Amino acid sequence: MRKLILATMLIAASCTSAQDIILPSPDFNESSTTVIEALHTRHSVRSFDSTPLSMQQLSNLCWAAFGMSRDSNHRTAPTAMNRQEIRLLAFTATGVYEYIAKDNLLKKLSDGDKRSLVAGPENRQQTFVLEAPVSLVMVIDLNILGMTGDKALMMGCVDAGNVSENINLYCQSVGLATVPRGTMDVEGIRKLLGFNENQIPVMNNPVGKEKK
Repeated sequence: MRKLILATMLIAASCTSAQDIILPSPDFNESSTTVIEALHTRHSVRSFDSTPLSMQQLSNLCWAAFGMSRDSNHRTAPTAMNRQEIRLLAFTATGVYEYIAKDNLLKKLSDGDKRSLVAGPENRQQTFVLEAPVSLVMVIDLNILGMTGDKALMMGCVDAGNVSENINLYCQSVGLATVPRGTMDVEGIRKLLGFNENQIPVMNNPVGKEKK
């Protein structure tokens, strides 16, 4: 009986971990334009091809947004006091994931297609978001920042903007399409993921190929 219980626990643990996505290492040799060219040509796109991104594209995208940079204590986007309080979520057709930069993986938080929450509240949804294969959502976690109040929220918003700009420039440099947005069903996302009042979704970037 003891062996049976242990085996059951191991199977359950395996099933849980199997839902996470271990991403391939970022490809630092990916073909891309220069930063100057990306700045010059950057534009917002609101029409997406629904074709999923490859695992390599997803890895490169998440790394560019808020991955580990020159060492294990720094990220590709700056944050106040290097608190790294921005949590990066990926909403896809199969589930909601959190990007864990140190392990370069997507940790599953919820099953199923919840991209409608990123599109916005039911009475004012922007349906083009549903066409994008992935939407990255930036969440300020004031618990990680270690402070609350208006100044803390302002600092978090600035840091989320830094992450969003990384996404904008990366997408432009490699031929992907995106648009930075503030509209989404914030309360719906918080309820889905069990976030408290100090965990605040503030921005999102739907990402995919532009529909021709």
